[in-house]
Amino acid sequence: MESLWLLVSATVFLSIATFLLCTNSTKFFRKNNGNTRPSPSSSEIQLPLGTLGWPFIGETIEFISCAYSGSPEKFMDKRRCLYGNVFKSHLFGSRTIVSTDAEVNKHVLDSKTFIPAYPRSLTELMGESSILVTNGNLHKKLHGLIGAFLKCPQLKAQITRDMQKYVHETVNHWKDDQLIYIQDVSKNIAFKVLVKVLIGLDPGEEVQFLNQQFHEFNAGIISLPIKIPGSRLYRSLQAKKRMMKVIEKIIQEKQKHNSNEIPKDIIDVLLNDSNKQLTPGFISSNMVDFMIPAEDSVPVLITLVVKFLSECPRALEQMLEENMKLQILKDEMGGFLCWSDYMSLPFTQNVITEALRLGNIIGGVMRKATKDVQIKGYLIPEGWCVFAYILSVHLDDKHYDQPHQFNPWRWQDNNIGTCNFTPFGGGQRLCPGLELARLETSIFLHHFITQFSWVAEEDAIIHFPTARLKRRMPVCVKRR
Repeated sequence: MESLWLLVSATVFLSIATFLLCTNSTKFFRKNNGNTRPSPSSSEIQLPLGTLGWPFIGETIEFISCAYSGSPEKFMDKRRCLYGNVFKSHLFGSRTIVSTDAEVNKHVLDSKTFIPAYPRSLTELMGESSILVTNGNLHKKLHGLIGAFLKCPQLKAQITRDMQKYVHETVNHWKDDQLIYIQDVSKNIAFKVLVKVLIGLDPGEEVQFLNQQFHEFNAGIISLPIKIPGSRLYRSLQAKKRMMKVIEKIIQEKQKHNSNEIPKDIIDVLLNDSNKQLTPGFISSNMVDFMIPAEDSVPVLITLVVKFLSECPRALEQMLEENMKLQILKDEMGGFLCWSDYMSLPFTQNVITEALRLGNIIGGVMRKATKDVQIKGYLIPEGWCVFAYILSVHLDDKHYDQPHQFNPWRWQDNNIGTCNFTPFGGGQRLCPGLELARLETSIFLHHFITQFSWVAEEDAIIHFPTARLKRRMPVCVKRR
């Protein structure tokens, strides 16, 4: 979710940059060496080295151009050579301390001193009461309720059944030599699972309507913060209102038949809580907001794995063998695959882990310091943003041998629970759905690779604002 900050801010500042370039104002574009702050203090010398770049625009343009290239870490590598793993910059309109240091990133993600920093257009879309921007006790309460629910065995069993069903319904229509776009297919399946988990809706007209409105809403994330009729942001807000009306009707129906049964979806979880802040409007708004980070994570992870397997026949062969053994065993026993079966496949989980490391669904996380903080000898001033850049850590040869090579075997003896591996963020805002993301990915991959062989067309990963495949990963499938 945090990386969406980059998405909105980039659009705003690229537009401003275009205007400023057209003005040809050499006075405005005088270089800023970044050696001073508006209110200098005796601790100024403790600021990390670096430059703030051009006035107002800073170094945003160069960062974005590198992120769109095949080597997104170029921006960071250049500055790490000059200034070290932690340096100052000016990105997306804010003075920023950029960290490519795993220990500093962990401190930033774990500390309550650092809070999410989003631009106005995104807060307009989400609302000030969104769990994605709230802090303190309310955020802790919501995160705890949702996290506990997402870990319960009943939900995992439900998601396993639903995911298997939706995958089967999808692939049963595929024909030999048909061109399939993995990113699109997985998005469609994952959205159905997501809506069922959030609000308890099965696929049908309402889910289709929500899907259409969500894409209209989501388009406003890439927009200028102008909220007037006809503007992109205004249309997105209207789409959110339409979605909220559907969800509020569902909430009203649930309230009429209120019971103490085991919660079947997140709305049930929140309605069963006694907190008076959890009003129908609050709940319906947050259900829409939850779709923003969740709608992309699973489909992109699935797509990344298919891409990397397509480029590594040895890994595909070993993963196919592992999954076929499981399928044959279940067929002989006459049982159905359950969530523990999928999660018990060690090499498959290593493949997913490596795809998370190399693919980097979330390139970095933005936070803002609420007071002066010193970490490992660096000063992070109050009000400055901190960009904990995860991608650089995951691609650092000090942490991983041949880091740009897809090598799932590296995880056979490695512990993934270290500060060098943080694909889902960390701290109190660690993604509560990380286990479910692995589960859904495992289910899709099992059925895809055991039922089909494929030839992948060439495609490339774009790392801005979040990872995705430029051509949506086209593959020509053939049933085994």
